[in-house]
Order: sequence, then structure tokens, then C-alpha cells
Amino acid sequence: MQRRIPRLAAGLVAAAGVLALTACGSGFGGSSPSGSASGGLTSGKGALTVLIGSSGDAETAAVKQQVADWSKSSGTKATVQAASDLNQQLSQGFASGKPADVFYLGADTFANYAKQGSLLAYGDRLKNKGDYYPALVKSFTYENKFYCAPKDFSTLALEINTKLWDAAGLKDSDVPTTWDQLKTVAQKLTKGKVTGLVTSNEYQRLGAFMTEAGGNLMNDTSTKATADSAANKQALTYVQDGLKSGWWKFTKDVGAGWGGEAFGKQLAAMTIEGNWITGAMKSDYPGIDYKVVPLPAGPAGKGTLQFTNCWGIAADSPNQAAAVKLVEQLTSSDDQLAFAKAFGPMPSIESAADGWKQEYPDYSAFIDSAAFAKGVPTAVGSTDVVTDLNSKLASLKTADIGSLLATTQKNLSALQG
Repeated sequence: MQRRIPRLAAGLVAAAGVLALTACGSGFGGSSPSGSASGGLTSGKGALTVLIGSSGDAETAAVKQQVADWSKSSGTKATVQAASDLNQQLSQGFASGKPADVFYLGADTFANYAKQGSLLAYGDRLKNKGDYYPALVKSFTYENKFYCAPKDFSTLALEINTKLWDAAGLKDSDVPTTWDQLKTVAQKLTKGKVTGLVTSNEYQRLGAFMTEAGGNLMNDTSTKATADSAANKQALTYVQDGLKSGWWKFTKDVGAGWGGEAFGKQLAAMTIEGNWITGAMKSDYPGIDYKVVPLPAGPAGKGTLQFTNCWGIAADSPNQAAAVKLVEQLTSSDDQLAFAKAFGPMPSIESAADGWKQEYPDYSAFIDSAAFAKGVPTAVGSTDVVTDLNSKLASLKTADIGSLLATTQKNLSALQG
């Protein structure tokens, strides 16, 4: 789970490594690795290897504990390794023909591996496949195949500094539910060194407004570019107007590295971040009182972006059958709620939502937003395009929005061949 600043650009290293490979994965339809078959899956006797990209000791310990519990009950040995550089180690594993059996895989990079035949497309085999949020399933679907189980996810919401809110004379009834209301309260909150709303300039934040206007960079399955749309132009024009008026600033313009820092240092009365901000506020800015509310609806209604990882399984795994069973356990309600308690992610299955909200009622806006969340582009090569877009969005205040979106449309369309 990417927490503080989830970026599509994080997949560039992995993408480069994958595209440099030949078709090293055997794939479901290719020659099987050694081991007997179990329902079309390989079934060996060796230990499973699990490779994760950990946020810290708490996450590593939690995954090791849940895998150990499964190993004890199933009789299949399994080891967990926390990667120092997940993308690099994944690429190296596939290149050598000895990848981990099970591993974290980001939505922004998985299509690169799927295209090369390196992944087992096991999603339709999962007993709980109907329990995953549909938008998450779309994020891990390539050429109409559901490849891997979403392991958890994040959405964007609006964080409000309650002390600054009260000082501005605002009430609970003033919490913005529309773009116009967001502008109104942000103007009232902008005073001295405090800006009403501060966000990063990335698509990974501003794209939420595209969804609220009825747009996004690509369609839900990342098979068609939709960047050059009236909805996206309307969204970026709204942001641009806020920047010009001064009630909205980018983090770079207030001397902060990300929205959580600007918010924690009270340079921002409001910011837009995912549920990773809760851990950062607790550890870095424990004295700041704040509340989390859904993003205000736009012209097309409610919208937000989601970020997610899945549990990938290697096509070359000699024990795919056991790997699938392990993933089913790790994405069960009990295991996902245990992970949430240990290091904060939201469960990827709908049946665990109520349990998560009961545990974290103050943060329910994050998981409630799953109902209208849209995924980021997952098409092979889209990370490069989004990186280029982000560089242009840094100058959005004075940019020609039509030209900016036209260039992005051209670049994304080129990915479709």
C-alpha cells in the first residue's frame, strides 16, 4: 500500500525492467513449472516465498504473522521477505526465472508484467472474488482477465483543521458538499500564512476533480484515452481559478513536500490526501485536531481516486495452488482487519467495511468513498504519460488547459497502438 504520496511514477523502474525482459513467465497457457497439477495449477512441495514492499516494522511483522498462521494450519512452509526496492527485486526475479511465488504488485505496474506473461491470472479462481470492490477488480483486469486479488486500498478525502475552522467562524453545517461551497470555505480560511486548501500538483490528487466532473484520464478499464474531455477541462479550470484567486495553493508553493506536511504545519487549513495521512498526523503532528470528510461533489456528482496493490502470483511458481490458497486467507475479512489494526490499510472486500468503520469511525469517509472511487490508469506505459502530465500541472496556474489535455490525450492514445 502506498501511503504518503502514492505516485504512478513509482512504477517506472518496474516498467523499464519488465519491458526489457523477454517473455520469461510461463503463463497459464504455457509450459508448466515442475510439480504436479492441481485444477490446472502447479502443486509442488517446496516452501512459498512472499515478497512485500513494507511501510515499516509494523507491516512486516503483521504479514509475517498472518503468513506463519496460514503455514501452520495448511502445512505448507512459507517465508516472507521485505524488499529494500520492491520494483527492482521483482524485475530481477522475473529476469532470472526465479521470482517470488507471491508478491505485492501496484495497480500502476501490474499490466507490464501481465503483458509479458509473468503473472498467473488467478482472480476468477478465488472463492471470494465477488466480495472485492468492483473498481478494485477493474484495476487488476488486463485483456478481460482478472489477474490478482486486491490486497487493500486507499481513497482520497478532505481533511479539515478543526481549530482553524472554528476560528474562521465556520460550523459543521458549513462542511463543503459542492465545489462552490469548497471555494467559499477555503476563501474564509485563507488568512496570513494559512491557505484554505493546499494539495500537491499531481494528477493523483487533482484527478479526483476530474472524476467529480464526470471524467478521468482513461476509461475504467484503461483501454481508451479520455483525457481531452470537456469534463477534465472543467475540473482543471476550477483548480486553476482557485490558484489564481489564492485560496488554493500547491505544496511546492508553501514550502511543503506533500499535503500532510502543509496540513501538519498549519500552512493549510484543508488538504486532500488518502488514509495514509492518519498515521503521519499521529506520529509527526499529534497536536493537530482535524476531521475527515468526503470530497465535495462536482457537476457530475461524487468522485474520488483510489490507490491499490494486489497479491501477485508468478506464472513460474511451482506451487500455484498453495499460493492461491494463501492469498485467499490473506484477503479474508479476519486477516484484512488484522492488517488494518497493525498498520492502517483499508480492506479490499466489501464484507469487511463495517468492521473497519466500527474500529475507525472518525475515518469512515475514506471507506465510504469506495462507492464512487475511480482507479488511476493501468495501461502499459501510462506511468510515463502521467509523469509528463504532472510536470505540466506544476504550472497549472498559467497553463493552457486545452493544450495540456490534448498532449496527454495524444500520449495516452499512442499506448493503445
